Amino acid sequence: MSFVLQKSKGDKVADAAINTVLTLFALVTLFPLYYVVVVSLTPYIEVMKNGGFVIWPEHLTFQAYKEIFGSARIPQALKITVFITVVGTILNLVVTTLLAYPLSKKSVPGRNFILMALVFTMIFSGGIIPLYIMVRSLGLYDSVWALVIPGMVSTFNLLIVKTYFENLPAEVEEAAKVDGCSDIQTLFRIVLPLSAPIMATIGLFYGVTHWNEYFKGIFYISDKTLMPMQVVLRSMIQAPNVSSELSINSLALDALPPETIKMAVVVVATLPLLIIYPFLQKYFVKGALLGSVKG
Repeated sequence: MSFVLQKSKGDKVADAAINTVLTLFALVTLFPLYYVVVVSLTPYIEVMKNGGFVIWPEHLTFQAYKEIFGSARIPQALKITVFITVVGTILNLVVTTLLAYPLSKKSVPGRNFILMALVFTMIFSGGIIPLYIMVRSLGLYDSVWALVIPGMVSTFNLLIVKTYFENLPAEVEEAAKVDGCSDIQTLFRIVLPLSAPIMATIGLFYGVTHWNEYFKGIFYISDKTLMPMQVVLRSMIQAPNVSSELSINSLALDALPPETIKMAVVVVATLPLLIIYPFLQKYFVKGALLGSVKG
């Protein structure tokens, strides 16, 4: 026998009100992104006719995307951003994992001192100037590695991964050692296959940070060919002349307002993350929760 829980009239009204509020919040959140995409696809005449504010375009044009990908600066900035995102995230995950795994074992000598020193860096730091001097002293200035190596490990992410490793069943690792596995073999053959959720979650954290890299590009990079996407985007938005920033033929700009090209660059800088996130979403919540069960 099965029982069906009947909702009262008050519960139905409350559910309807909650759904309405959440829908309104979703629309308010999505509208800026929608507006950016629409303006980037709207012809110049239609944008001017509507005073620069377009909700539903009558015609669509991809000319702005053709122009920015036909320039030299946007594809180069995109290459730099993809490089630091992919390579930086891989290095982040490798170093974070190799540091978090031994720290998850209470038998490691000096474990508490190392953890205390790591947590100390979350509260206190040397500041921007000492970090800048260190980057120049190491010969990383005006190098793409200046966008990757500083901040190789996030203490916050490290603690989450460490906690996740501590929550794994100890019996699994003990069985691996009985079978003759070393610590490294246990990590790569047993622990990491069981840690896909936390690896995807932390990888997403690191990847988003690298993709949105801005301050390191401002501080450590002066060569325009090495500037990441976010720095180029900021330069474009502030530039009075878009053609000088992108080296685009001025005749092509006659058919496009500067706002349309700027919006197209914003879409190019944002779209990859929007495409990747749905594939990692199923791991995201699970990894974050399991990594924060205990401190």
